[in-house]
Amino acid sequence: MEAEIIIKALKSFATPERKKTNEWFFKTGKGEYSEFDKFMGVRMPKVRQVAKQYGNSLAFNEIKILTDHPIHEVRHCGLIILVHHYQIGDCETVFNYYIDNIQAVNNWDLVDTTTPQIVGDYLFKHQEKLPLLLNYTHSPNLWERRIAIIATLAFIRQNEFNITLKIGKLLLNDTQDLIHKAVGWMLREVYKRDPNICKKFLQKNYKQLPRTTLRYAIEHMQKTERLKCLKGNFNVSN
Repeated sequence: MEAEIIIKALKSFATPERKKTNEWFFKTGKGEYSEFDKFMGVRMPKVRQVAKQYGNSLAFNEIKILTDHPIHEVRHCGLIILVHHYQIGDCETVFNYYIDNIQAVNNWDLVDTTTPQIVGDYLFKHQEKLPLLLNYTHSPNLWERRIAIIATLAFIRQNEFNITLKIGKLLLNDTQDLIHKAVGWMLREVYKRDPNICKKFLQKNYKQLPRTTLRYAIEHMQKTERLKCLKGNFNVSN
């Protein structure tokens, strides 16, 4: 099977040192967010290399072997192959597969490197389906909530900010630091394109903002302005 060839290729790049690093970096300790994730020890550039080398003609039944796999790097390779399929024009099939197999997208790097390209892009072009993201904001699953906000990067890149601000607002009371960081990251992306819109959002929601979200959002400001914003002083144009 072609999936087995891909898994074998990934294993050829695995090292014990990288396995240990990945397990530490992705928090696999007891009680941490990746406690039950498993790693073989492959660097991300090699995962991308294997996906590019073998993935463009891979059938969906073979992709499913990868995305259902217990090893993190194998799942990641399968998801990157899905991005390749999406980019060559099989958009609706890939989007539906992604949503139907959303349980495979179960770590922050898997979300961040595939959700904007598939879910975000598809929903930007089919905005009647946007309630999907709003539903994800209420999910008990951490990764679905992260998908909800990270998908909006595709909208930000098209200078459409409303859905980011709406979902960001819904997630401000989330208890997970990975959501605080994700919302802050998207607000920072808004700031890069329209500083005033971002600052208005921060000003309006300042008392509710997690500190991590605020720090991420203002990262590209000048130091003096950052210090003022941390104290709730925003220079906003009408």
